[in-house]
Amino acid sequence: MTLEDARLRFRDIAAWESGESSPTYCQLEKLGEAFQIPIAVFFFPEPPDVPPIRESFRTLPDAQFEQLPPAILALLRKAKVFQMNLSELSDGRNPAERLILRDLRFTSRTDVVSMARRVRKYLRVSLDEQTGWLDAETAVDAWRSVLEDCGVAVFKDTFHNDNYSGFSLYDETFPIIYVNNSAKTRQTFTLFHEVAHLLFHTSGIVSISEMSEEGIPMSSQQTEIICNRFAAEFLLPGERFEQEIRDRAANERTAEYLAGKYHVSREVIFRRFLDRGLITKSQYDSAQKKWARQWRHKSGGNYYWTKVAYLGARYIGLAFSKYHQNRISEPELADYLDVKVSNLPKLEDYFFRKAA
Repeated sequence: MTLEDARLRFRDIAAWESGESSPTYCQLEKLGEAFQIPIAVFFFPEPPDVPPIRESFRTLPDAQFEQLPPAILALLRKAKVFQMNLSELSDGRNPAERLILRDLRFTSRTDVVSMARRVRKYLRVSLDEQTGWLDAETAVDAWRSVLEDCGVAVFKDTFHNDNYSGFSLYDETFPIIYVNNSAKTRQTFTLFHEVAHLLFHTSGIVSISEMSEEGIPMSSQQTEIICNRFAAEFLLPGERFEQEIRDRAANERTAEYLAGKYHVSREVIFRRFLDRGLITKSQYDSAQKKWARQWRHKSGGNYYWTKVAYLGARYIGLAFSKYHQNRISEPELADYLDVKVSNLPKLEDYFFRKAA
């Protein structure tokens, strides 16, 4: 938040910073809520020594990073906290038996087709198994579980911004993917776009228009294009795609069918049509805009089910296990799970119901 933005909400903030006057405690509470920091921080003799979140996105151009809205920057900080929490709860050792970022590594010069094949072989999920899943929601849950088995933690949240569908925070031991709780098929594409970023050992932020490479700064365009192509190739290999469209027209009906079969977004299919010259750019843009209007996230639902979905059963289970081992206190458990202490019993009940 810029100082000018802050002045619109707190007209006396410049006087507070210069020492000419002081905020009341009630005003401090409002400041803490606006900046999403504990009130205690205002009483520290010096600002806390916390590495800037910018350091996690060194490959992102400054101009692009500076354009990120406050809500997304807040989510980046929140994700960093969860990354630190994972390290603390796991005593600095990733509990997964296999670590994909340790076992596989690629460069931007790697052939996308061979990269997708190697990753699918490593994850041990065949195309037949993928198409056998019940629906898009089942697919997202399955891919999440597969990635977490390989050491990549996945969190969800409501981004309150339709222009961003997810991001990743690279870490050698505790890599994280954070997904906007939008359409289920878009979550699947976002997952593997970010998997590519992590396999290149970088953090990444993907916008809702990532399938259109227009508007991506030239300095980061190559990486984004490769991440897009990897996700598309992984979820629906080109060879299989050619077989599927052999006797089908390149239209929205075919896109709906293939998207449903492979649990991918319709944009993935339409982008393939566009790349092969089967549709025009205007047809692609028109369909994308129409589908974008359908992605609008609908808020509401059960608080506890939402919490389980956002944090994930692995993370919640890890936190509760440390609590029941008397390794952390009840207030610490509430902090790790980002809930009030009074909500812990009911959250645990929903967690066990999900596990069952």
